[in-house]
Amino acid sequence: MLALPEKKKVPILMYHSISHDASPKFKPFAVSPELFAKHMAYLHEHGYTPITVTQFANALIQGGSALPERPVVLTFDDGFADFFTDALPVLERYSFTATLYVTTAFVNGTSCWLRREGEDQRPILTWDQLAEISMRGIECGGHGHYHHQLDILPHTKARDEIVHCKEILEDRLGRAVTSFAYPYGYHSTTTQRLVREAGYTSACAVKHAMSSTSTDPYALARLMVRADTDVDSFAALLTGHSLSVITMMYLRARTPAWQLARCSSALIRRYLQGGLLSNDRCNI
Repeated sequence: MLALPEKKKVPILMYHSISHDASPKFKPFAVSPELFAKHMAYLHEHGYTPITVTQFANALIQGGSALPERPVVLTFDDGFADFFTDALPVLERYSFTATLYVTTAFVNGTSCWLRREGEDQRPILTWDQLAEISMRGIECGGHGHYHHQLDILPHTKARDEIVHCKEILEDRLGRAVTSFAYPYGYHSTTTQRLVREAGYTSACAVKHAMSSTSTDPYALARLMVRADTDVDSFAALLTGHSLSVITMMYLRARTPAWQLARCSSALIRRYLQGGLLSNDRCNI
């Protein structure tokens, strides 16, 4: 019998803010510019080739044959302004590409959805910056319109979040937007279907695991890079070492009981706010 081809594992790294400044609750999500530069230098020195999420999704269709020898996917969630000032110059130093996931309601504004983390004033990219970022070879993808937990939204609201985000980005950037990232990583089979029906060809979750050439393109696994991910930890992350405990913690937090608890909390919050879901940019 012929042996089946080995599944090639591919690290999809997830960054958020590249900044020194962060509130205590948000600090794990803010990687310093100096540390980020060291991460990118490591990739360059060890022969990694960054590709976009859409390039990876397209390679999956071909069974992974189109992938470079040492592929890595760099993703940045939310669309913080520091991507333009502190991440993009480093990426361009090494001719690296990446995928930037944008929460469209807050472009030209601040991260209002992070009020509970004390980060509601963190600047978000402007439309002019996003247009330039796109022109400079960075893929821009959707991350919802208001950054809601899509798996516990009513069906029509979830669809609107997904579709409206895509429409706005395509209108503003003048090009197709084909990749999506679930806010907070939360998704369900229904959410995946809505993303596919909206015309996206891929979607990123979190999962704290490696993706591979057999991964569902609408449930791509990512590895979160934290503020304390030093170069040695970064190297281990790229190879999937020491992920078992983190992965188990992630899976435990995605149980049906936890989803029910989040849904109940959301219903109470909507009731107290006096409506199903406000469309006020900062009333979330």
